[in-house]
Amino acid sequence: MIKQLTSLISRILFIISFAIAGIALWEKLANLFGLTLTRGYYSIWQLLEYAAIALLFVIALQLREIKLSLPAKNM
Repeated sequence: MIKQLTSLISRILFIISFAIAGIALWEKLANLFGLTLTRGYYSIWQLLEYAAIALLFVIALQLREIKLSLPAKNM
């Protein structure tokens, strides 16, 4: 049950991180035309930092899953 939950959370965070990175890209394009999507609440770099933090958690969850699956194969 925990393994399925961890996998689900990992997938959700992966999708969220790419969505945030996409918003940062669209924000940059909108800024080139003098517009804004986030209305100045978040800068492009803040959005990219949030995406990187989410990806860091995804990597940590994936490494945890690999670590838990390795001893099961050795038995």
